[in-house]
This record gives sequence, C-alpha cells and structure tokens, in this order.
Amino acid sequence: MSMETPVLETDRLILRPITLDDAPAVQKYFNNWNIIKNLSLAVPWPYPDDGAESFIRDNVLPSVEKGESIVWVITVKDHGDEAVGVIDYRVDGREEGNRGFWLAEPFWRQGYMTEAVTAMQDYIFFDLDIERMIVMNIHTNEGSRRVKQKNGAQFIGTKELEHREGGSKTEMWEITRESWTAIRKKA
Repeated sequence: MSMETPVLETDRLILRPITLDDAPAVQKYFNNWNIIKNLSLAVPWPYPDDGAESFIRDNVLPSVEKGESIVWVITVKDHGDEAVGVIDYRVDGREEGNRGFWLAEPFWRQGYMTEAVTAMQDYIFFDLDIERMIVMNIHTNEGSRRVKQKNGAQFIGTKELEHREGGSKTEMWEITRESWTAIRKKA
C-alpha cells in the first residue's frame, strides 16, 4: 500500500507530515513525565536531551519512507506552526495497535486530540479504505480513553503491556470503517 502523509485541516488544527525540523518542539513538549508515564517501556525515562531528534531521524522518518506508518504533527492554528503533539497510523498493527498519539500538556482538555483523531480517522477509513483499527491505552489514562470513546472506539478487552508508570493492564479498542461511517453520518 502506498501511503503519503497528507496535510489535514480542521477548524482549529493543522496536521502535517513530521520532519526533523519538528524535533526541538517535540523535545520541549514530550519530555514530560505526565505524557511518558502512559507510554510503553520503549520510551526512555529520563528522556534524553536528543531523544526527539534521534527518534524522528532513526525511527519515524525511516518508517514513513518504507510505507509502514503515517505520522503527523499536530499544530494549533492560533499557536503558529509549532508541533504540539503527534498522531500516527501504523500499517502493521503491532501489538501496540495501529494508532498512537500524544498532546502537549498545555493543550489538554480543550478537545484538540478528539478533533485530530476525527481528521485522521476520516483519512484512514475514507481515503485509504482501511477496514479496522486497533488502538490501546494504559487503563489509568482516562484522557486517552475519552478520546477513543468520543471517536467511536468499542472496548474489546485488555492485555498485559508494560508502561512507564509501572502498570501493565492495557485497554484494547476497535474502530471499524462501518462504525466510523455511521458516526460521521450522524454528525
């Protein structure tokens, strides 16, 4: 499957392809225990000074170039072009699921992530014709759970996956093109 990372625009956001130039902003916002505690042990803590740059350069960009993932930075229109979060879609559906996201803490609880996920799911389901997505979160991450619920995900079970905060109970959710289509028709 050939996948490009298109620019997606909502009322308040622009989701655009990630570049190495985004590393300083990603480093500034991602280097935050309140974000990292909800992620897998693959994310180092304390977060290294060059963590964002090396991750984007060595992992994200090669994955995008191979067609294994689509990765957007989230920018808030009235905040300039600075990356304040990341959302991605992984083709292979590894045990971590197909989609991941994080948002800078100053932008929490304003509906930005729900808005970003809506734009991303429209693209994944309607432009790429993907049938199904599996998404996950540590069971203590209420914000991530709410975003999933607002965007039509159905709880399908739990699995064990170690997270930085020490917990391992992980919620698994499914979103299908059929269910997403029904939700969007109601909107």
